[in-house]
Amino acid sequence: MTAHPADLPRQLADHLERAGALRSPAWRAAVESTPRHEFIPEFFQRTDTERGTMWEPVTRTAERGRWLELAYQDQTWVTQLDRHVTPGQVSGPVTGEPTSSSTLPSLVVGMLENLDVGEDANVLEIGTGTGYSTALLAARLGDDQVTSIEYDADVAARAAAALTRAGHSPHLITGDGLDGAPGRAPFDRIIATCSVRHIPAAWLAQARPGARILVTVSGWLHGHGLALLTVNPDGTADGRFLPGTISFMIARSHAAPAIPSSLYDELTAELGDAPARPASVGGDVRRDWTGVFVAQLAAPGAQWQARRTDGGPWIDYYIDPVTRSAAALTPVPGGGWSVRQTGPVRLWDDIERAVGTWHDAGSPHTDQFRIHINGDTQTITLDETAWTLPTQGPALSV
Repeated sequence: MTAHPADLPRQLADHLERAGALRSPAWRAAVESTPRHEFIPEFFQRTDTERGTMWEPVTRTAERGRWLELAYQDQTWVTQLDRHVTPGQVSGPVTGEPTSSSTLPSLVVGMLENLDVGEDANVLEIGTGTGYSTALLAARLGDDQVTSIEYDADVAARAAAALTRAGHSPHLITGDGLDGAPGRAPFDRIIATCSVRHIPAAWLAQARPGARILVTVSGWLHGHGLALLTVNPDGTADGRFLPGTISFMIARSHAAPAIPSSLYDELTAELGDAPARPASVGGDVRRDWTGVFVAQLAAPGAQWQARRTDGGPWIDYYIDPVTRSAAALTPVPGGGWSVRQTGPVRLWDDIERAVGTWHDAGSPHTDQFRIHINGDTQTITLDETAWTLPTQGPALSV
């Protein structure tokens, strides 16, 4: 039997407290007073089929009991596919790439706890999404202390309507969250529910000395690390990565550029003629959470694709379209991998050196890495080794 809707936020709070995500009375009160179902009146549920991943629509009008029960589960629910498809527009399971979602509450609340807000904090949220996390902030701090920015105009409109239904009216902006909100600055706390390749300069400029920034640093190989930074009085910032395996969709202006098919064909043809050597780091590094994060630090411009030809082995391709460099990793029968490389940058050589450094340090999790920002330079360090984050967008020449 489905619980009464008024009881569900309290039951969710109980679950989050048992899970260790909810740790303070103030945030518990915010969870209990925020009706999550108002922010996800419809969503997609993932199903894995013989045809691959499909997304089944769940709507309040079609199946209210099931929709309401699922709305309060500690799950991420996808609310948009391919930047325009919503559950109400389809009648059955569909394929697509998730482009907006309601993040699982334990992650949302855990991040809010880690943000360590004071009662008078002025908070900037990047990525309004459904508006649920915005509502939690507003419930805790009051509407006037919360500014939230959403890139997608349709998503922003739905979030605004949901916030109104929930009785909140924070400052909402439709635009690129990486530009911040100078008219609402300075901020004591900045939190992002998207990932970035580097920390935007606007956030640092709009942060008070001592402000905290909580954001997932990601990239084009889909490695992720949740960074918590403190802004120093001189405008620099220092931080660390928090424990756990947390990922968010990358900010749209930081997303990887499409690799032109002509360039892909050119580079793969060159790889076919390149000499092979045994690889000390194999393509299976992608299956290690921290391993792929390290590989991404070493080759920040690379993108990954896996392909096979005529029933042959799956080959992992790493392609940097800006430097026109590439590597191909092929599994060797009986174990191990071979690698071929082409272009001015030996991508896999760089990745092997970085992963070797990480292994020599004991293969620590991302929480042993540090991040430092000084002017235009942003670095991530492990012990004495530093990798520089890319702070410029790609410039393709094809």
